[in-house]
Amino acid sequence: MKKEIIAAVLLTVAMAFAGTSAMAAGDAAKGKKVFNKCKACHTVDKGGKNRVGPNLFGIAGKKAGSVDGYKYSSAMIASGVTWDDASLDKFLKKPKDFVKKTKMGYSGLKDDGQREDVIAYLKSLK
Repeated sequence: MKKEIIAAVLLTVAMAFAGTSAMAAGDAAKGKKVFNKCKACHTVDKGGKNRVGPNLFGIAGKKAGSVDGYKYSSAMIASGVTWDDASLDKFLKKPKDFVKKTKMGYSGLKDDGQREDVIAYLKSLK
């Protein structure tokens, strides 16, 4: 009986974490629409040009400051950041708080759901 209760508790905890991960995954289609705000400064096409900001194709999983041909701030290059879900979320929320002296002029995307969606969209660009 005790083993059954422990198993039930562990299953409940596992399901709760699975639900959280699914919810945090975001919706790439919605993220593509939200990303329209970013198109003035960024391209997302494979081999696309850099604009005011770097091309973001394949940015998920890359080291910050590593897009060829883009002149990054020294702060971004020295940040040591690798663009995973957590770092993208923090940067998109308030770029200048996450990387002091970044060149990114955007003040941030405040809506948690929209950030999750944009991150899902960026991760889909492979």
